[in-house]
Amino acid sequence: MRPIRSAIPALLASAILATSLTGCQFGAPEEASGEIVIGADLELSGAAPQVGKAYQRALELKVEQLNESGALGGRRVRLEVRDNKFDASISATNIGDFTSDPAISGIIMGSCNECAIGAAKTVKSKQVPTIALAPATDVAAPGPDREYMFKLGPNARDNVAAIAAELRARKVKTVAVLHTADKYGEEGAATLTNELVGVEEDPTDIPILAKRSVKVTDTDVSQAVGALVAEEPEAIIVWTPADQANLAIGSLGKERYRGHVFFDAVAAGDLFIGNSGTAAEDTTMVFTQTMVIDDVIATTPAKAASKQWFRDYTARFGGYYGYSSFAADAVQLIVDAAVRAGGDGEAPDRPRIRSLLETAETDGLSGPIRMTPENHSGLMPQALSLLVARGGRWRLAG
Repeated sequence: MRPIRSAIPALLASAILATSLTGCQFGAPEEASGEIVIGADLELSGAAPQVGKAYQRALELKVEQLNESGALGGRRVRLEVRDNKFDASISATNIGDFTSDPAISGIIMGSCNECAIGAAKTVKSKQVPTIALAPATDVAAPGPDREYMFKLGPNARDNVAAIAAELRARKVKTVAVLHTADKYGEEGAATLTNELVGVEEDPTDIPILAKRSVKVTDTDVSQAVGALVAEEPEAIIVWTPADQANLAIGSLGKERYRGHVFFDAVAAGDLFIGNSGTAAEDTTMVFTQTMVIDDVIATTPAKAASKQWFRDYTARFGGYYGYSSFAADAVQLIVDAAVRAGGDGEAPDRPRIRSLLETAETDGLSGPIRMTPENHSGLMPQALSLLVARGGRWRLAG
């Protein structure tokens, strides 16, 4: 469905306000000068370069938009990007350098769970607010141990809840799980078990017939997929990053699997599914509406802003990558807090920035974001939707 044309100008005008400095309800910005410097520790090479490069593109685009908007008064945002090569030791060096730079207002980290978890002590001791885009719950919890660490992106428990509800709605009786052998993959497998199979026998239980794990660096998942298909489950849940999810689609096609296929949100990559399009048809993924915002009517300023972001990103880079909105929202959150905290590029008030992040409330590009002292992982469950693969691309289900 398409938005009513006459409503677009007013909605877009409101959208600018929705994602500006008042969007996080921090109050009106104070006039100041100087730079807001953000360090970015990303996986630009190594195990997941496609995700890191998508984050870099999104960060640079968002910074450019903020600087050109005039919303910051006399201030400008500057981004410093470093490649951690998906190596926690290299990431630690990058974080050490960023936290030693007094001009840095905040840090954004990429998809590496071990990198973000390993950085928690350093950013706390150096008092540098950090937003990680890595998915594992331990990145931002428990709160007291993650005082300066925040997380932005779908949470395993919310993804599982959405998948489980749909499995039960379809009356699926048995499942099998393919997951990565890392922090987030193991968390997903455990959470699925807790949700689908209770401690006591329950008529709504959905037995997990088999689980198979793959390394995050594996470029062939066919053996693991074949083992799951051999168990003849009614549904297979794939809990892997986008590249391996695409490999799984191909392997499931070769196995002629005809059951239900579900993907966790980490599988979100390109909007268009590519070579595996035919095999992917009718598969289901949990993710935010940003991935398919062109299917959504812009009835609110936040949705109008998301549609505009989708258009801007697609126009600039020739396609859309699902996780780009989280990177853009992370920039907005840090900039909003830095402006409200006062100071300048030479001496940002980091404890104040951290305090403002901890109570941030905004309808971001990714959906509703609410941070609290008890919960540093701000994406709300309401941000998630079910998407379905149709005609070689992801669409909003229903």
